[in-house]
This record gives sequence, C-alpha cells and structure tokens, in this order.
Amino acid sequence: MGTSEPNRALEALFRETGWTLRQCAQAVNRVGTERGTPTRYRAPSVHQWLRGGVPREEARPLILEALVRRLGRPLTPTEAGLPAPGTRTEAEPPSTVQGVIDLGRLDMDPSRRGVLGVALFSVAVTVPDWPDVVGRMEAAQRGSRTRIGMSDVHTVSVMTEQLSSLDDQFGGRTARPPAAAFLVNTVAPSLHTDGPEHVRKAMMSAASDLCYLTGYMAVDEGLHGLAQRYYLKALELAGAAEDHLTFCTTLRGMSVQAVDLSQGPLAKRLADAAAAAAPQAGPRMRAFLAGQQAHAAAQTGDRRAALRFLHEAEASMEKAESRGKAFGSYDPASLNYYTSQVRFEMGDAPGAVAAMQEADRLRSGIYRRTRVKERAILAERQLAVGHLEAACHTWGLALDDYPLVDSGRIDKRMTGMFRLIRPHAGNHDAQALYERARTVVRPELIPA
Repeated sequence: MGTSEPNRALEALFRETGWTLRQCAQAVNRVGTERGTPTRYRAPSVHQWLRGGVPREEARPLILEALVRRLGRPLTPTEAGLPAPGTRTEAEPPSTVQGVIDLGRLDMDPSRRGVLGVALFSVAVTVPDWPDVVGRMEAAQRGSRTRIGMSDVHTVSVMTEQLSSLDDQFGGRTARPPAAAFLVNTVAPSLHTDGPEHVRKAMMSAASDLCYLTGYMAVDEGLHGLAQRYYLKALELAGAAEDHLTFCTTLRGMSVQAVDLSQGPLAKRLADAAAAAAPQAGPRMRAFLAGQQAHAAAQTGDRRAALRFLHEAEASMEKAESRGKAFGSYDPASLNYYTSQVRFEMGDAPGAVAAMQEADRLRSGIYRRTRVKERAILAERQLAVGHLEAACHTWGLALDDYPLVDSGRIDKRMTGMFRLIRPHAGNHDAQALYERARTVVRPELIPA
C-alpha cells in the first residue's frame, strides 16, 4: 500500500537523525530483535517509506521507537507521518482498575503469553508526574462484596510479601503467574468494592505495590514491554492512593530497567523524577534513590554527578545504619552493588570487582536470585581484569544455586558465560567449569 506523495514528516525526521538509509534500517531491525520479533529491513524499505509507502502495521512502532531513541525526544505516529494505532471502540478509555484486570488476565492466559512477551519497551513512554495522578481515581464500579476493611488490605500486603519472597528465592518466572492471578482474582475486585475512604486508599496503595512487584518479576523474565505496562499501572494506583513511597519506588524501578537496557538518558530522567517526588525521604530511602541516580548518571557519562550521587548515597546509608537495621529494605549490600555499577561504567574495572565482592559478602542468604545474578556479573568483571581462575570459581558458586532459580536475566548471563570462557578452553579451571555448566544449565541456553 502506498501514496502518491512523499512522507514529508518522516523525511524531516530522517534528515534530523543523520542516518543513511542502511543505518535507519539497521536501527529498526535492532528494535525488532530486542522485542523478540527480528526483522530484516534494508535500505530499499526505508526509501519506500520516505517516498510515501505505508509501513506494515507491525513495523510502525519499531520505526517510531528507533527515531525516538536516536533523537532523544518523544514522538507521536502523526509526527512521523504514520497511521495512528487503532482506536478503542468504547466511548471512554479503560479505567485504571479495568486496565489492571485486562493486563493480569492476559498474563494469566498461557495462549497469550507470547503476545505479551513481544510487547515493546519504549523510551518514549509517557510517565505521569505526581500532581497529575494524585487523587485521580475513577468512580469505582461496585463489586459483589458490600464493603472492604483494613483486614482485606492486610491480606493483600501479606500476600505481596510472600510473593516477593518467592521471587527472591526462585525467580520471576516462578512467582509471576500466581502474582497475576492474585491481582485479577482478589485485588482488582476489592478496588471495585465500597469502603471507608482511608481503607479504599490503603487498598489502592497495596494494589500499586503488587503491580510494581509483578512488573519487577516481568523484568526478571526479560519481558520488558510487559514490565513497563505493569509499572505504569503501579504509578496510577500510587497517585490515586497518595502513596509517595510506592510512586517513587516504581519510578526508580523503571530507571533500573532502563539503565539495564543501556538507555542512560531515560534512566537518568526517571531516577531524577523519583528523587524529586520524594522531597522528605528518610536516609535509607535517600540512599535507595541516590544510588540509582549515580548509576544512571555514570551511564550517561556524567562522572561528576555520578560521584556526587554516590557520595550522597553512602552518607545516607551510614546515617540509616546508625539508626538500626531495617530487614528487607535497601542495605549496604545493595549500595555496594551500585558502587560496582558506577565504577564499571566509569572504566574502573578493579574498583567494580572489589565493590561487587563486598556486596556478595554482605548479602543475606535469603536473596538467592540476586546472589546468582550478581555472582555471574562479578565473574564477568573478574575475567575482564584478567583473573580467569577467580572468575571460574565465582561462576561455579553461581552454578551451585542456578538450578533452583528460574530467571530470564540469569539465563542470559549463563549463555554469556559459555561465550566468555570458550576462548580459554586450554585452561584447566575454565575447561572444568565449561563441562560442569553443560550438565547444569538448560540445554537450549548452551551455544552450539
């Protein structure tokens, strides 16, 4: 399908990128590969789009995302001369609660998991500001129950803690299906049910926390577009509940996701927004936020800001620890992990190794998934500084726990391990690790 007129809007954006036709096609293909739907567009396809040919429907979000990443600003389909996505047939957009139900039901349906898995992570995501969402909640449609009380809120909070513990021990793939089912079958109906205003706000806050956790589990599985959708619902619910803590925690989680995908500018914007939305944060929360600001700043090359935020995080953590331990919250092990990330982004590989070793030493044994993931990262960095035997030992420790954890992020690290140690096949430790890993790691993850 095509038009007789060139796509002037797309042409203008294309010229602004400075790309060649081939580079543009490659950028679109990279987005498609990241989403899990590889494409093979070439220069003639881009030329056709510029001349007025309408891209296939599945290509349009990839083109738009590639342009947004290159230009560093949000764009609408109309601004790129592309057809807008199909509009809803309903007279009104879906409510926050209905959006949560729709998302959770899709996540529960095994036949639709593939569709959710290719949801596109977008750097152009529109993140609401705190004033935009605070107190904004649609009139609740009454459910089958007549009234909710604080005991119902307590049930949701306790169940969320249990699901979080499952995630810590066994990974996102294990914990996310029951989390989605609980969200749809128990939590969403409570949001439709009448009750005192303070109870309804408490329930929205608890639901926000569960949406955030479910999004975090999707990140662990490598389903970044799906995670982004859960995070946005968490922001809406947190604002409606006037819950600053979960709002800021979710923005920070979105920044962590972005920095892990090497989207530094977006990560920095989200981390700064999280900090700005928590002006009265206590020292532990301030360390939690500043550590992520440091990582995001380091990835964007802002060394001065990275060190400033890291110093602020360290000072805040010292103050928080002097007031006593807070089980299950941001702790010195977490801060050392962020110190390692900042050092690595700034080119200090030995410093990154030392900080990650300290994080591993301090980490509580209950965080098995984190332990496996970060030991794999530590091994990669030990190898990068030339400590092959130490790296093999650390990878071996990660393999001890690997069979008990079902995590997409860890699977990706294990695939990388095979690639990294293969050139060292002549080394006894590397060969022993390789042979052991072949018997432990899932066969489909072992490179041919």
